[in-house]
Amino acid sequence: MTRSLGILALVGALCLLASQAIAGAYDDFFKAIETDDDRSMTTLLFHGFDPNSVNPKGVPGLVLAVQGGSIKVVHLLLSQNKTNVEARTPQDESALMMAALNGYEDIAKALIAKGADVNKTGWAPLHYAATKGQLAIIKLLLDQSAYIDAESPNKSTPLMMAAMYGTFDAVKLLVDAGADVLLKNDLGLTALEFARQANRQDSEAYLLKMVEARRPKGAW
Repeated sequence: MTRSLGILALVGALCLLASQAIAGAYDDFFKAIETDDDRSMTTLLFHGFDPNSVNPKGVPGLVLAVQGGSIKVVHLLLSQNKTNVEARTPQDESALMMAALNGYEDIAKALIAKGADVNKTGWAPLHYAATKGQLAIIKLLLDQSAYIDAESPNKSTPLMMAAMYGTFDAVKLLVDAGADVLLKNDLGLTALEFARQANRQDSEAYLLKMVEARRPKGAW
């Protein structure tokens, strides 16, 4: 009986140590992401830590690393076969969307090479690139067959995002590439009206010309 109790106590102690080690590794994983510490991350991954771990808010480590600009850790995570490049946040954001938003062309290329979805439903990477006027990313995504008139949940297109939040150059690039200037979202707004609301006068003037040129004759 005494021996059995001793074994149980030993097992309990080992379990406690294991749980403490896991908790410590979990904290170290996200600290390595925050500080772009590729050495510590290498050690964690070598000992089998899950590269797809999420923080308490449900955000995957890879998304956090891209979002925070931890470039060395991003490439290290992408070198792991187990890393899921399509892991999403609770808001359905992917690592490619963060790369598109921040203009990280090399990371976007690496993510796409690993299978990241350029045409995810809902908000797409192209929406995010257009929102910040990231021309190189817009070109990259279009070269990878991203749907130029992708619809967000409220049917807003990348062109609408560029018109309101992005740049004139992003608007022109999308239109030149074939974006439909006549599309409307669920509120009945076109890219022209987005530009007008945001007081983007150069984009507004350009889009007005494009609308007039593409509107069927006799239509208002």
